[in-house]
Amino acid sequence: MAAATLCRRTAVSFRTLSVTSSKSVFSANTHSVFLLQTASYNPKPLKLNLREPYIPDKNSEKTPEWQKTARYDRKLFGRYGSASGIDPASLWPSHDQLDKIIEEEKEWHPTLEVMLQNIEAKEKQETEKRLAKEKLIAANMAKMPKMIADWRREKHETKQKQKEEKAQRTKLLAEARERFGFTLDPRSPKFLEMVAEIEKENKKKQKLLKRRLKMEQTAAPIAPPTTSS
Repeated sequence: MAAATLCRRTAVSFRTLSVTSSKSVFSANTHSVFLLQTASYNPKPLKLNLREPYIPDKNSEKTPEWQKTARYDRKLFGRYGSASGIDPASLWPSHDQLDKIIEEEKEWHPTLEVMLQNIEAKEKQETEKRLAKEKLIAANMAKMPKMIADWRREKHETKQKQKEEKAQRTKLLAEARERFGFTLDPRSPKFLEMVAEIEKENKKKQKLLKRRLKMEQTAAPIAPPTTSS
C-alpha cells in the first residue's frame, strides 16, 4: 500500500512539472513572436494630397472664423504658394499697420544713437537730482545752528512760562485760602470767580498806572534851549 501511494505522488508531481514547463515554454515562445512582429512592423507612409490643397471657403458659414483671417491666408500661401489662390499683395500690411510696426520697432528696438541719447539724458537727470539733494542738505546744515538755538530758546521760554503759571496758581490758591479760610479746588466756580475778579482789578490798576504816567509826562516842564556863546 505504501508503494502504491508513493507511485501516485510521483505521477502527480511529474504531471505538475510537465504543465509548468509547458507554460514557461509557451510564454517564452509567445514573447519571442511578439518581439519579431514588432521589429518587422513597417507602417505605410501617409499620402499627402499636394495636388489639391485644402483651401477653405470664406463665403461658407461652416468655415471657422479663424480660417478667414489674414493670418491664416499667410499660412496657406507659405505652405502652398500660388496654388493657394491668394494674392501676395493682399498679405502686405496696410499703411496704418506699417506705421504702427515702425513705431513699435522704434520703441522696442531703438538705434544705437537713440540708446546713447537716452543714457545721456538719464545720467543728466540723475546728476541734477543728486546736486539738488546735496544743495538742500547744505542749506539745512547752514540753518542747523539757528534751528538749535531757536529750539533751546523755545524750550527755555516754555519752562519759564510753566514756572510762572505754577507760581501764579500757588499764589492764587494761597490768596483764596486767606480770603475764604479753606483751600479751594482750582476748578470750582468760586475759585474761578475769584480769579476773574483779581484779573479785573489788575487790569484796572494797569489802566490807572498808564494814565498817571501819561499825566506826569504831560505836566513835566519843558527845558529851555541852551544858547551858544
